[in-house]
Amino acid sequence: MPVFPLISARDLHERIQAGGGIRLLDVRYRLDQPDGRADYRAAHLPGAVYVDMDTELATHGAASEGRHPLPSRETLQDAARRWGLDDADAVVVYDDYRSVAAARAWWLLRQAGVADVRVLDGGLSAWRAAGLPLEQGEVVPAPGSVTLGDPVGGLTIDEAAAWPERGVLLDARAPERYRGETEPYDPIAGHIPGAVSLPADAVLNGDAFASPDAVRAAFEAVGVTDGTPVAAYCGSGLTAAHTALAGASAGIDVAVYPGSWSQWSNTPGRPVATGPEPRGGV
Repeated sequence: MPVFPLISARDLHERIQAGGGIRLLDVRYRLDQPDGRADYRAAHLPGAVYVDMDTELATHGAASEGRHPLPSRETLQDAARRWGLDDADAVVVYDDYRSVAAARAWWLLRQAGVADVRVLDGGLSAWRAAGLPLEQGEVVPAPGSVTLGDPVGGLTIDEAAAWPERGVLLDARAPERYRGETEPYDPIAGHIPGAVSLPADAVLNGDAFASPDAVRAAFEAVGVTDGTPVAAYCGSGLTAAHTALAGASAGIDVAVYPGSWSQWSNTPGRPVATGPEPRGGV
């Protein structure tokens, strides 16, 4: 049975104090500040290792691959060993912005076979609010020996296109981007035909995740019922993993389309829907 994917600041601190052997990963990343190493060095959870989004949790190629294509198994395994991970380690990931970047690490590691991986609910701000200790500088652990499997579960562009015929495809971007009113990052505005809007704010309570019951209600409001196949996409695949994390907290399995809108909008011939309806204005 999968572990509950979230952990509170207090519970994490207690487990650390009890000598639980937890590996802490700091994924400090935002679109406006992709390199978070300086902030990490200024203050991070004791023992946390910095994780670089662009080189360790993603790769980069043609625009038609999207902004954050999945890393290879070798890239992710080399990174995980640099973080000091060994087989059977418990892992807790956090960031400083609504757990969006942390969710990417959670999803990748879980897909690659790490059984005990969680996200610090509320991230760094929750740790600070609880008055818990921080440290400065850089943590360089002894290399680990973890063996990862090939990450599985990511949808291809064709699978994402067909998903609304068999289940619910969630668009986790801001509603105005879903409707096609604005598009600050990609060449075309709109959404995948058949997708429904479930912005990240709908599954959050401040910086932390909403309760499992509230998350379940948010999913039900857009047509997800028991047994419904569910998938999610966003701009570049990060917030889609955040939606999957929210779903996991409520017992809902959510597949992720990693290429997301950045891949879809850069692939000639893909239809685009606009407006508030799933198939409006195609």
